[in-house]
Amino acid sequence: MAKKVVILGGGFGGLYTALRLAQLPWEEGGRPEITLVDQSDRFLFTPLLYELLTGELETWEIAPPFSEILADTPIQFCQAQVSHINLVEKLIALSSQATLAYDYLVLALGGTTPTGQVPGVTDHALMFRTLADAYTLGERLKTLENSGQDKIRIVIVGAGPSGVELACKLSERLGNRGRIRLVDRNSQILGGSPSFNQETAQRALEARQVWLDLDTTPEWLSANTIALKYKDQVDELPVDLVIWTVGTAVAGAIQALELPKNERGRLLTTPTLQVVDHPELFALGDAADVRDQAGQQVPTTAQAAFQQADYLGWNVWASLNHRPLLPFNYSHLGEMLTLGTDSAALAGLGLQLDGSLAYLVRRLAYLYRMPTLEHQLKVGAKWVLSPLMDFLTTAV
Repeated sequence: MAKKVVILGGGFGGLYTALRLAQLPWEEGGRPEITLVDQSDRFLFTPLLYELLTGELETWEIAPPFSEILADTPIQFCQAQVSHINLVEKLIALSSQATLAYDYLVLALGGTTPTGQVPGVTDHALMFRTLADAYTLGERLKTLENSGQDKIRIVIVGAGPSGVELACKLSERLGNRGRIRLVDRNSQILGGSPSFNQETAQRALEARQVWLDLDTTPEWLSANTIALKYKDQVDELPVDLVIWTVGTAVAGAIQALELPKNERGRLLTTPTLQVVDHPELFALGDAADVRDQAGQQVPTTAQAAFQQADYLGWNVWASLNHRPLLPFNYSHLGEMLTLGTDSAALAGLGLQLDGSLAYLVRRLAYLYRMPTLEHQLKVGAKWVLSPLMDFLTTAV
């Protein structure tokens, strides 16, 4: 009987692990049953989610259906939420009332945005992590744009990459009507980013008249007010929209597991990406505390998950074929930020680029990382032909 490999989560970590596993050489009759589980019917290329807000990209480009991606593979897809993981009986209970048995389990459920620390966030703030979040934000923006009010007041909490990229995109979308405030408890934006990206982003925010509130923390939110604390003073500001981009919490199904974890609830892993003391369990991405060969914690980014998936797919294959497993080796390839339409910043691998050239390099790098050659060709053709058609239409 074929072994069963179940992969929970269809983000960069889960999907790319499944694709890698399906591509590896298997002896006749030795290929396992591979099942990928995700609550959505689409894979989301999260670094390009911001481009939906400005109309630069369409949903099909950044969120192809799993049915399309997996059409020519032996991978089975199951759309469902994970209700419970029984580690003793090796069973997964799903929201659809179905159960899945496994011999090897890959935990790639990703993370959520924590909202419980500040009163009012759960009820009144919007998140920006999923396709549904982008749709909700887009609809709220349309309502505000059609309201006729002179200024649209938006507060973005969190000046990490997500907050900075959102601020630039929303500023360009709203133009003079936008009054955008970026709030962070730290004394600078993009903490941990290369100084070149910090400086480039700072200039981009200033050029777009985004107001920066650093060393500032939110105290509470209501439907149309946010209270911000700077030093010992609390100011209550009217607001039309609050977007919360602070932090990442592990998925509830991971929190419920009685497995070794770090102080943030991420699963402790061995160098081969197996959960400590559980060689049949593998973990990566937001669910895992992954260390590089120097013992430093690997960041929970799409870039890191993409690399982890390559190793993890091999290690599941090696486990099934009684071959040596490989220790994960992380290579930091730099950081890319979108800073508006036709503008970006890139620092890494000896390069420092900004403006239109960085925007082009970023697009090409992400095109290369899209999940299948077929999707790469479809999206690449659109990116090449659309400017040409726009030019011809204008010329006529």
